[in-house]
Amino acid sequence: MNKTEVINQIAKKADLTKKDSEKALNSFIETVTETLKTGDEVQLVGFGSCQVKPRAAREGRNTQTGKVIQIAASNVPSFKAGKTLKEAVK
Repeated sequence: MNKTEVINQIAKKADLTKKDSEKALNSFIETVTETLKTGDEVQLVGFGSCQVKPRAAREGRNTQTGKVIQIAASNVPSFKAGKTLKEAVK
């Protein structure tokens, strides 16, 4: 399902216009992004939680040349599904 399809489903289920649904979805995405940028966690009970996890520096390989390269440490977003979501997709 892509973003347009999600917008259409939100509009249908919440009895909103597609324009309002798009605004709501974009606001949600923006809010989660801003929250994760500050290092905070987003928890939606039953659905899941998003947080930022540190990834250590490591060695990797250039797949074309086979040469060893250094990959810098970074922060990556992480999602952990909640109990209700896990049970729904069993």
